[in-house]
Amino acid sequence: MRIISLALAVLLLLIQYPLWLGKGGWLAVADLEGQLDASRARTAQLQARNAKLESEVRDLRDGLGAVEERARYDLGMIKSNEIFVQVLRKDEKPAVMMTVPPPPPPPKDKKKPQVPLDD
Repeated sequence: MRIISLALAVLLLLIQYPLWLGKGGWLAVADLEGQLDASRARTAQLQARNAKLESEVRDLRDGLGAVEERARYDLGMIKSNEIFVQVLRKDEKPAVMMTVPPPPPPPKDKKKPQVPLDD
């Protein structure tokens, strides 16, 4: 009787081995589910990035506002009648502007009023 019990216990362990440690066992399935969750999260990130890029491409094709915004922020360009004001943090360096600044206005003389010459 003791041999039969021992044989049945060994058979029970042999049957349990593929369930826990085999190719389709619980440990392998749990590992694959973890990989699947990580892959789904990465796919969601990439889909969000692609949607943002697609929206940006659509804006660049259709409107001039997106082109102007890119020129302002990426290239540092300003319009001819605008005044550029840049606020810097303590350790921040000023941005490089691609637009040539207008010449300064001529100085005003307060000493002599300018009188037109009559001929």
